[in-house]
Amino acid sequence: MHLSAQEEYGLRCLARLARHEGADPVRIQDIAEAEGLSPEYVAKLMRILRNGGIVTSTRGAAGGYHLRRPAAEITLWEAIEVLGGPFFHDSFCDSHPGSLRDCVHTTNCAIRATWRTVSGLLRAALSAITVEDLKREEESTFMWLADDARAPTAAASLVSAGRESEGKS
Repeated sequence: MHLSAQEEYGLRCLARLARHEGADPVRIQDIAEAEGLSPEYVAKLMRILRNGGIVTSTRGAAGGYHLRRPAAEITLWEAIEVLGGPFFHDSFCDSHPGSLRDCVHTTNCAIRATWRTVSGLLRAALSAITVEDLKREEESTFMWLADDARAPTAAASLVSAGRESEGKS
């Protein structure tokens, strides 16, 4: 499993908008320059986010983008769904029946149960993190996510494991 480039860069664009101080909209060129992306790719991402109801655009020479709602009200789950679609959807199994018309595991599938559970855990974790939270520094984010009051024990273990693996690269 992996996070797509579209999801990663889309979140970076949202974080850039959240960090913006001031009433003026943020221009595509400014986002592109700050994030090391092409203006064309940023325009594509912002169009997806606008169509998904996460950002608004202002046209014209002084135009650009704003978050549609306060950053604290936009969850990472919402953004990821807009940028890349659901992690696991019920129709997934319909498109993976093997060489038969219907999957042989339609009534009893441990894999489906696993993906539904993981999808629910992922939804819960990413729904608890907002675009506002992306304004934090990296170390502060690790500490915040590992805090037992905010993250279940399993999630805290995953955060710790992620920090350990970073040190090995």
